[in-house]
Amino acid sequence: MKNIKFIFVALFASLTFVACDSDDDTDDVMPPTEPTFTGTYVQEDIMGRPGITTVFGGTDMVKNNFNTSVVSARESFQPIFESTLEAYHDVYGTALGVELDYEANILGLDAPTFTTVLAQFDALQVAPEGETIYFNPTTGLALTGRKLSDDVIDVSLTLMFGGNDGARFDGTGGTPQLTSDGVDSGSRTYSQGFPYLNAPNS
Repeated sequence: MKNIKFIFVALFASLTFVACDSDDDTDDVMPPTEPTFTGTYVQEDIMGRPGITTVFGGTDMVKNNFNTSVVSARESFQPIFESTLEAYHDVYGTALGVELDYEANILGLDAPTFTTVLAQFDALQVAPEGETIYFNPTTGLALTGRKLSDDVIDVSLTLMFGGNDGARFDGTGGTPQLTSDGVDSGSRTYSQGFPYLNAPNS
């Protein structure tokens, strides 16, 4: 076994030395080539909000189809998303022993409109002339992007279960807590400059 290891090391060393060239001669250097974009390219995923299809897609096939679709061709997903949204309310209603239907949310979006927004406008948003925010309760501005400090899970749950005042199922008055995951940002603070991240733990 030791002989095999020695032969391997010797062979590797010889290859290493053979590959090295101390000659300054550049005759053998290949000139840089321009990139080529020939061939067939296939979209693997979208740059949007990953949680949308995770929460509303249902089956793996729907999720995969959504992730490989283009924004302008997503109207077929809206009924699936709406059905899933209503199904979540059915499940919680059954658990509570009451009839529980989706109620227009704090943005004033009923189920068809809300799920249309989710399906057809799930793309990276930029607000060049305005605030970049996931949701601002003061201005009502929503989905123009996100800040690192935005609690996107709580906002998403509120849009799904909060009703028109955002407090429909917020854990008060005997209601279940469906508008928050109970996790806040803790002691994190984010810098104002790139990369805008919280300082690492020491």
